[in-house]
Formats: sequence, structure tokens, C-alpha cells
Amino acid sequence: MKVIVDANIAFSAILNTNGKIGDLLLNSEDIIEFVSLRYMLFEVSKYHYKIQKITGLTKNEIEKIQLRIMKKITFISEEQISKESWTKANDIVKDIDQKDAPYVAFSDFLGIKIWTGDKPLRKGLLKKGYDLTIKTDELYKLRNELKK
Repeated sequence: MKVIVDANIAFSAILNTNGKIGDLLLNSEDIIEFVSLRYMLFEVSKYHYKIQKITGLTKNEIEKIQLRIMKKITFISEEQISKESWTKANDIVKDIDQKDAPYVAFSDFLGIKIWTGDKPLRKGLLKKGYDLTIKTDELYKLRNELKK
């Protein structure tokens, strides 16, 4: 099974490696393949200061945790996504949240779901007839079933 990891999932995992999201990312080898865009690395790095404020961790400690999480994800350049997928994604998210277009384009291009905790994105996509996301609880249940 393969899923796209969006920035809010990575952010959550960095904040709490012992939570369900951290567990999924760190303990799903040979069950789930995590992929994302290089764009996600930029998005997450923008919030290092916020993570420091929330956790009280040093910049160095956050970078170590981030590296541990990011090692579990295969990153692909946005340039590999077809122009058609970009056009479709921009049209789909234009009235939801334009910053999610890269993830939607990637999902369209690969034909796999986006693992996200972004409720407005999920609801907006479903309202338009696109079932492109998977929730943490759904992925957790799937991982545990596949583990057996």
C-alpha cells in the first residue's frame, strides 16, 4: 500500500513521535510505503520556530526528530507530475485551498490517496466527488489488518 504524506501529517509526527501518526510513520515498514513531494519539506521547515514554541525542544532536537520521520518517506520532485494532473488539481482546489494543489496533483498523477488531517480539504474534495484522502484512523486500521 502506498500513500501520500502531506505537511500536516509530518508536522503532527514531529510534535509527537509516540502518537498514532508517529507510530504509523515509524513502524509501518514493508506494509505502507510513504511518499511525498519535496514541497512538503519546505512547508514543514517553515514551522520549526512554532514547533520549538509548542514543544520546548531545541532547533537541533527538532531537526533530529524531523530527520527520523523524513527517512521513512520517499520524496519526489514536483516536476515529475504531469501538466494534466497540475491543471486538474488547480481546478479542483481553486475554491478549497490552493496550497493543497501539489498534493492533489500528486494524488491524481500516482492514483493514490493523500494521508491528511486537513478536514476542510477532505470535505471540499468529497463535496466535489473526489475521494482522494485517507484519515489517520483508517490508515491505522488498515496497517494493523495488514500486519497480521
